[in-house]
Amino acid sequence: MKLHYQLNIAFTTLLLVILSVTGFIIYSLILDLLIQDEQRQLEQKGEILVSVLNQEFDDRQNTQQFREFLQDQDLQLFMFDRQGSRVLYSTMPSQIARGFVATNDFSDENEPLWEYGNDKYVTSRILFYPESAGLELILLTPLNDLQAVQHNFFVRLLVVFLIGAAAAVILSYIFTNKLVTPLTRLKKQLKKIEKRQFDQIEPIKATGEIKEVEQSVFEMADELQQYMKTQQAFFQNASHELKTPLMTIQGYAEGIRDRVFDKEDEEKGLEVMVTEVKRLKTIINEMILLAKLDSEQSVYHPKRIEVASLVNQVLDRTLPLKNEKHVLIHYSSEPGVTLYADEEKLLQALLNVTVNAIRHAHSLVNISVKKSNEVTTIVVEDDGEGITKDLLPHIFHRFVKGNNGETGLGLAISRAIVEQSNGTISVETSDYGGAKFVLTFS
Repeated sequence: MKLHYQLNIAFTTLLLVILSVTGFIIYSLILDLLIQDEQRQLEQKGEILVSVLNQEFDDRQNTQQFREFLQDQDLQLFMFDRQGSRVLYSTMPSQIARGFVATNDFSDENEPLWEYGNDKYVTSRILFYPESAGLELILLTPLNDLQAVQHNFFVRLLVVFLIGAAAAVILSYIFTNKLVTPLTRLKKQLKKIEKRQFDQIEPIKATGEIKEVEQSVFEMADELQQYMKTQQAFFQNASHELKTPLMTIQGYAEGIRDRVFDKEDEEKGLEVMVTEVKRLKTIINEMILLAKLDSEQSVYHPKRIEVASLVNQVLDRTLPLKNEKHVLIHYSSEPGVTLYADEEKLLQALLNVTVNAIRHAHSLVNISVKKSNEVTTIVVEDDGEGITKDLLPHIFHRFVKGNNGETGLGLAISRAIVEQSNGTISVETSDYGGAKFVLTFS
């Protein structure tokens, strides 16, 4: 079932439950309110009657006029003598009056409803003055009249509820349609991403969280497109990098087999073949390492390491190359800086960056380590010619080589290791004129 219908069904069900519970409560309460209101009205009428009777018929002598006056009021009532516990007079027919007397306890003052046959009556009791006389006027109203009012009120309330529910359902349909439509359009864009139709992706109009999802989807599509392009470039570059040494080896091998070289060229060819095999082996090993770094978490064994010790190992291993290039390495670090990372892998990443800096430096490489607000920064910069602007955005991609580069995988490996160590690596132009690599860990 579509989300649009699910939301409408859920909202309608919830609305019906709320209206049903509300209607039931109102239906139950309205009768009690009507009974209380009717009792108040009967009490007011009774008090007026008692007041008139006390004033006009105080002597109680003219019994006939007294009864005629009560009969003219068109009320259902009893005149009850508390002291004698007997009914003195009633405006009802004698048979009905006797039925009331037989069915109900007139001395019970707390009973609000009396019964006669299948009907119920609301009662209100008013004492004559003085109270010591023990005379009481009891007025009655059929409950059926109040139930009719209750029913009439509930029917009107039901009509209002139905109109409100219909309006709410229509509004729900409009709003859910407004909510679901962007999701439906977003689904179509995802289908385009699934089919790799990145050029046909279109933005959609949305607000709130859906807009954030839409932005995330488009960012994901851009990343996926860039990744696919990078993978394409990787395979193209990899095939080229592997093909070149293989063709060289094949050419010299066929020449030696066919004896087209003299002895001196043959020895030279064998040396070239050995060199190319070593180069091919290096490329393959780095490709395997890079694949493991991207896909296997088990190759990482993080622990707490001293950054100063790590940099000292880098300085020791780059000493021969530094002396060969006649480059001065200046190193500065804050004391006690530590990182939680795989020491061997991070050493390789920092070594790749430092070797790259030494190769391109004219005379100076600067390594500095700083820590601020739980963020550790390692900076490696040189005074060489730097990285060209067109190469700068792609320097960490696979098989991207600058001048004097070897396999084009060293910086890609460094980036993979740094990112797996919860860090980032970036490159910019150094104040010394060369490249500046910044490794940040938090």
